[in-house]
Amino acid sequence: MSIDEAADLWNTLSGAELIHAMGQGRFPELDEIGTHLGQRVIVAEPGRVEITWTPGAHLCNPAGGVHGGYIAMILDNTVCFAGASTGKHFVPQLTLNLNVDYLRGVQAGETYGVVGTCLKPGRTRLFSTALITDAQGRAVAQASGSTVPNQAFAR
Repeated sequence: MSIDEAADLWNTLSGAELIHAMGQGRFPELDEIGTHLGQRVIVAEPGRVEITWTPGAHLCNPAGGVHGGYIAMILDNTVCFAGASTGKHFVPQLTLNLNVDYLRGVQAGETYGVVGTCLKPGRTRLFSTALITDAQGRAVAQASGSTVPNQAFAR
């Protein structure tokens, strides 16, 4: 993708549309964190995102489970995407706080669903939740968090 094509998408798509384009590979990831984590955006609509997450063995702690910091990281990404999906244009979010509840262990190589919902959109502060479920639909971890739009990207 050329810089002009990327700029055209950046300037014309809504937050949800740009996030969806990232998941389809039509817009480059803003960073390599998502690839490192094993996340893939499946659905993005205003106020709601769905991600699949397949953590690799490189995310495991010495006991063999996925490290809690990486679980928090996927929840943080999802909360931020949920907030960003509400915008007229995509603006990356900065996390103000993230409250995480770990409910079950996470295993490398398994695929999990992660759903983020923005409960309170806004220009200055957004509040979203995220839930990770396993293949059986059981809750694995959840988070709530507040974010603010990164003004370096605001239009």
